[in-house]
Order: sequence, then structure tokens, then C-alpha cells
Amino acid sequence: MPSLPSFSLRKRGIAIVGSVAAVGLAATAAVALPGNGASSAVADPNAKAAVASASAQASQEAAAKAAAAKAAAEQKAAAEAKAAAAKKAADEKAAADKAAAHKAAAEKAAADQAAAQRAAQQAANRSQQRQPVQQQAPAAPSGSPQEIAAQIVPADQLASFDQIISHESGWNVTATNPSSGAYGLAQALPGSKMASAGADWQTNPATQIRWALSYMDSTYGSPNAAWAFWQAHNWY
Repeated sequence: MPSLPSFSLRKRGIAIVGSVAAVGLAATAAVALPGNGASSAVADPNAKAAVASASAQASQEAAAKAAAAKAAAEQKAAAEAKAAAAKKAADEKAAADKAAAHKAAAEKAAADQAAAQRAAQQAANRSQQRQPVQQQAPAAPSGSPQEIAAQIVPADQLASFDQIISHESGWNVTATNPSSGAYGLAQALPGSKMASAGADWQTNPATQIRWALSYMDSTYGSPNAAWAFWQAHNWY
């Protein structure tokens, strides 16, 4: 009987030893075999490192994407600012060009107007230079018919002129020949011929004297020649 406990103990010891060995094997299997959940991941150093590496890579990728987005936004903002500056410069240049064009047009218009005024003034000056100086009309002859004749008839013809008029009318402005109707100082026939010298031929001695002088010059060449003819024929 005393050997029985020992046997039992041995059996128990074997059982205990077996149990411990089984537990060790199970623990070893739990560590060695993958797929046992969190316990295996925590227990495996390589898995832990892989998780850390993946997390770091994800963080780096996120940071890279954020940096790229920031750079793109900055580039867009810079491009928009550059475009706005270029548009502003173009608008300012267009405004300056327009103002310069208006100024040039105004200056040209003023210059053209000044040139036109100068040309008009020069034309007026030339016209005035071309116009003959208007001579003052001589004073109308005055005095007796003989005195008026002395103012009209050339001096070297006056004596012959006086002889003819003295014989024809006696220097009577309204002398009328009752037979022929001859009239005036020179006894024009008809008297209305003297209207060519003036409308006042019936009463104005100056008009009659001018007509008589013209008649003697055109018919005989001069009062001297007319007086010579009168002396030869007793008429002229």
C-alpha cells in the first residue's frame, strides 16, 4: 500500500509535467502561428514594425498630398495675381494711349485752325496788294461854262474849242436852233446825243462840254482840227 501514493504522485507529476509541457507548446504555438488576432500581432516584433512602417508611410503620403495642394494653390494665386497685374498695366496703357491720342488730335486741330487763319490773312493781304489804290474822284468842275471848259479841255486846244462854242451857241447852255432843233453849247443834233455823257445833258454845262470835246476828238482828231474845218465850211 505505501507504494501507491508514490505511483499516484508520479502519475500526477507526469500529468503536471505533461500539462506544463502542453501549456508551453500551446503558448509557443500561439506565438508562432499567425492569425491568432491581437495577441499574435502584439507578440510578433516584425508585425509591430510593419504596422509602424505602414502608418509612417501613410502619414508621409498625406503630408505630400497636403504640400502638393498647398503648392498648387500658391501657384494658382500667383498666376491670378500676375494676370491681374498684367490687366491693370494694359488698362493703364490703353488709358494713357487714349489720352495721348486726344491730346494729339486737339493739338492738330488747333494747328490746322491757326494755319487756316494764317492762310486766310495772307490771302487777304495779297488781295489788298493786288487791288489798285482807289483814286480820289476829282472835284466836279464849277464856275461859268467858260471856266468849266478851262478845267476840262486841254490847254493847247482850249482856244479852238472856245471859238467853235462861241460861234455855235455863244456859250448858252440851253441854246436851241429853231430850224434844225440843234441844242446846247455845241449845238448837238439832236440834242439827246449828249445823253451819252450824262443824264443831265440839258442843263449841265460840264456834261455838254465833255460831249463836245469827245465829238471833236472822234470826228476831227482834236478841237484845233475841228476849228480849222469850221473855218473852211462855217459848220462842223
